[in-house]
Amino acid sequence: MFPGATAEHEGTDTHGHESDDDGTTDARGREAGRGGANFVVVGAPLDATTTFQPGTRFGPRRIRTFAEPFDDYDRRTDQYFSELGVVDHGDVRAWDDVEAYLEWLEGTLRDVVWDDAIPLTLGGEHTVSLAGARAVEPEVVVSLDAHLDLRDAYDGNPLSHAAVMRRILDDTDSVEELIVLGARTGSEAEWERAADDDVTVVAPEAVGDWSFGDRLEGRDVYLSVDTDAADPAYAPGTGTMEPFGLEPRELRDVVRDVAPHTSGFDVVEVNDRDDGQTASLAGKLVREFVFSNAEAASDASRSA
Repeated sequence: MFPGATAEHEGTDTHGHESDDDGTTDARGREAGRGGANFVVVGAPLDATTTFQPGTRFGPRRIRTFAEPFDDYDRRTDQYFSELGVVDHGDVRAWDDVEAYLEWLEGTLRDVVWDDAIPLTLGGEHTVSLAGARAVEPEVVVSLDAHLDLRDAYDGNPLSHAAVMRRILDDTDSVEELIVLGARTGSEAEWERAADDDVTVVAPEAVGDWSFGDRLEGRDVYLSVDTDAADPAYAPGTGTMEPFGLEPRELRDVVRDVAPHTSGFDVVEVNDRDDGQTASLAGKLVREFVFSNAEAASDASRSA
């Protein structure tokens, strides 16, 4: 279970205490589903199309494990993680039929959305983001990634992790815009697709000074973090490392900026080929997302 979360069958109220499934309010002043959950962690250990170093099947477990040392209290937002209504659904067990798995995972994540909570998906290869986007139906997708992932197919497979953003753009009707931060490699065809008006690419060296401005205001957003967006010096436990990447603080700052606008989140491409650096970073980004989203929701509730 993700540290500070409550197992789904137990339920939680807004103070992290056990409750029955008939809770009616949450920290945002909304009618609560899943016993008052605001966020639901869902593990998606898919490891079917990894093209270099496999092991993403171990990602959700490692993220939960290496998040254990983190303090419950966040000084920046003056919040306790365990009081923010985070529930852990557990893993959606993966199998080798990717299309069927994504359909099943989408259903699980859509149930979270229908319960008025935010899904927090732990990957698993990046392909699982397609299920997340389908469930949330955002207008904007923000992706932190070393790669464009805009191939129409990789090795003939349109559901490859290397094609996930292309699938989201072309096959998810709600999506109007893709913003990729930290991308530093891609095929010629991918860069040509990235030149279209519905895609914005921000190079790693520009991310620190780049601003979203008001382009996320009033729009539903899905945020996906591929851990290979970070430089391999900080996140070596990922499937396809790419040098000259982002600093961890740059990833953190983007997550903090985007979280208040976001209806779905994932962190993906964590494997078991390091000493926990990548899983630790992933777990910390999950917490940063929750703290920032909850703080914004609380501020909005007070000003309403």
